[in-house]
Amino acid sequence: MMGSRITFFEVEILDWKTKQQLCFLEKVEPHATISDIRLMFHKLYPQWYPARQSIRLEPKGKSLRNEESLQLLPVGTTATFYFKDLGPQIGWTMNCFYYWGFAAWLAYYINHPLYTPPSYGQKQVNFALIMCLTCEAGNFSIHIALSNLRKDSKGSKTCKIPYPTKNPFTWLFYFVSCPNYTYELGTWIGFTIMTQCVPVGLFTLLCFIQLTVWAKDKHYTYLREFKDYPSLRMSIIPFLL
Repeated sequence: MMGSRITFFEVEILDWKTKQQLCFLEKVEPHATISDIRLMFHKLYPQWYPARQSIRLEPKGKSLRNEESLQLLPVGTTATFYFKDLGPQIGWTMNCFYYWGFAAWLAYYINHPLYTPPSYGQKQVNFALIMCLTCEAGNFSIHIALSNLRKDSKGSKTCKIPYPTKNPFTWLFYFVSCPNYTYELGTWIGFTIMTQCVPVGLFTLLCFIQLTVWAKDKHYTYLREFKDYPSLRMSIIPFLL
């Protein structure tokens, strides 16, 4: 008795902006995942490693998850995907090196025998400490609010607009799309004021740049997916950015 015949897929990947065909994959197994497709694409284009690939069903759609199976996606046996280059991504080892390296550098200056205390002494330290603790509480509150939003979805993969709750820390949602990044930035600004140290200020600046990139990306995703998205909201800094 002959076994059931496997129906293979053909996969074409187009550039999300120009719609130019980048590659055409033949005889792709139906149970292949997006992760598998990323690896196939990487073999053809080594400069685009999987972490910097965004594979989508629509040019401006959401990135598909690695675990999604080809046979379960709303495509025919000839599947068309769109590719967007996310740019260089920081790996887990380069990410740990970045944070631990900066931590060691900052600790060296702050604990050096020649370290100069803040200009306004203990008052400056106390003010900055209150600022740090307040921002940390705000960051925690935002993560709780986002977590509850996912629980309210009851397993649905549909993205929802986050709104302020009764918790005053969440009221920042009135003005920015990513208040967790705003609070995180506030924490580092507070730490910079507390230590009055140039290396800490440099790290805060780099942190601000990276958080702004992430916040803008999330903000534009909200604008793209929700026509009724609150127009007053900015990405990370109220009324400015």
